[in-house]
Amino acid sequence: QGFLYTAPVREQGNIYKPNNKMMADELGEKTVHDVHTKEIDLVNRDPKHLNDDVVKIDFEDVIAEPEGTHSFDGIWKASFTTFTVTKYWFYRLLSAIFGIPMALVWGIYFAILSFLHIWAVVPCIRSYLIEIQCISRVYSICIHTFCDPMFEAIGKMFSSIRATVRKEI
Repeated sequence: QGFLYTAPVREQGNIYKPNNKMMADELGEKTVHDVHTKEIDLVNRDPKHLNDDVVKIDFEDVIAEPEGTHSFDGIWKASFTTFTVTKYWFYRLLSAIFGIPMALVWGIYFAILSFLHIWAVVPCIRSYLIEIQCISRVYSICIHTFCDPMFEAIGKMFSSIRATVRKEI
């Protein structure tokens, strides 16, 4: 529907990823969707609206002539066309040159970030929580053993003190 080329779909699939329901039922497998081969939307390329406030800059957002100060209409139209076309094609040129290398850099960065989070940060936090739980039990036992009786005794000692306020004229 509106695509110039559609990927051919094999009728049988393969034994690891069956495409048809009959073969999946025969193998007793659930249908699994691979996130690396999912279809991407070529129309809506920012479905989560990450760049709504940043890159939606038009000619009118940058260049504006106030009332009473207008250039020639032809100059204004040529400026608009020049700005729009330059922005459009220069972005395409930059993304053609740097898009794949930047995707590689960001892919490596987020892979390292994920690796560190999974293999370093979370295990450190979990081990800290396990160790601190052991220490907190020992601390709690010490407090209940030594401090509770002392504070109860002090509380009973001061509970018999009565204070009254009198106003003398």
